[in-house]
This record gives sequence, C-alpha cells and structure tokens, in this order.
Amino acid sequence: MKVAFPVAPEAEAEQAEAARLLFAGPVEFLKGVVAMDGLPPADRPEICFAGRSNVGKSSLINALTGRKGIARASNTPGRTQEINYFTLGDHSYLVDLPGYGFAKAPVAVVAKWQSLLKSYLAGRPTLRRAFCLIDSRHGIKPVDHEIMTLLDRSAVPFQVVLTKADKLGPNAIKPVLEQVETELQKHPAAFPQLVVTSSDKGQGIETLRAIIAALD
Repeated sequence: MKVAFPVAPEAEAEQAEAARLLFAGPVEFLKGVVAMDGLPPADRPEICFAGRSNVGKSSLINALTGRKGIARASNTPGRTQEINYFTLGDHSYLVDLPGYGFAKAPVAVVAKWQSLLKSYLAGRPTLRRAFCLIDSRHGIKPVDHEIMTLLDRSAVPFQVVLTKADKLGPNAIKPVLEQVETELQKHPAAFPQLVVTSSDKGQGIETLRAIIAALD
C-alpha cells in the first residue's frame, strides 16, 4: 500500500503562538562536537537537521530561531565539520549535523566527520526526530537514501523538509513533491508529512516551529 506524504498544514493559532514564544526565548550555541565522547548529557529531547552540503541547513536554523548568525551559513559546501549543539531554552537541543555528499576537504577529514554523523544517528537515545533537508530543485538523490536507510535501521523517525522553495515557480514544486513521495515509500522511518520551506521568504518556518515545539 502506498503511503501518502501530504504537505504539513499551517499550525493552528494557539500552536503557532506557543512555538513563536519558544523560539523567541533563549536559543544559544552550546558546543561543537568532533567525537562521540564529546556529546552533552542526554538529558533532554534532541531534534537534528541533516542534509547534503549546501542544502541550506544553517540558513534554515537561522530562520527558525530568528537569529541571523547563530548557525554559520557558507557558500562553501562542507564547512560544517562537526556536530553543532544549540539549546532551545530548556525544551530541547537543536543539532546541526555535518553536511554529507560533497565537501572541499581532504578525504581523511571527510571520512572522519561522516563516521561521526553515522555514529550519532545510530546511537543517540534522546533523538526524537531527524529533519532530512532536501533541496526543492533537486529532490531526493542516492546519497540521501544512505542517511535515510541508516535512520530506518536505527528506528529514528525522520521528516523531510524541502528547502529553497522560493527558487521554484508555484507549479514546479508539484513534480518534486511526487518524486519525494515515491522515494519515501522505501523508508519505514519516514514521517508521513512534508514541510516546504524558504528561509529567505519565511515560507513554512512557522509550521516547522510548531512541529518542533510539539516534540517532547
């Protein structure tokens, strides 16, 4: 049976306001982690963001938190070479994972942080949901399936967030949504709802905030 992956609806007013207040509160960079033994205590829920290099992870985190520079955005793919932890008040950790798929860095360095990424996804007990970021212009690619398969095996629910939707016309997103829905049939850990976002235009940001605020 085919699973439907509709676009997430806008949050109801009460949920949206609660989420706005949460993200308007303290959001701070906690630490960058380069090895599993450097992870902070597993004392609260974690929500992580994974995606190909240059998919717009840092820009999305900045848009969610309303803080332009809290996550380092770069035009150079692969700049984020560690797991970056942010505190969302006392509610949860927001976790910015290393970009995968391409990086202008030595092979040994790439291998090290890709190994760290996989170890984290497979072994963090407080990880409530992974948000897998997919560029709206390109859809799901083979390298995305590698991470999604790891999440399947680790029984970590993940939700696809389409980024850079403003780069497409209003009708151009439809075949991308169809492609994503088809590809996600292969992944039992995929949460059956998509979020379409634009960090530049603010599209989908309120919806994603509400989804995160409801996770505990």
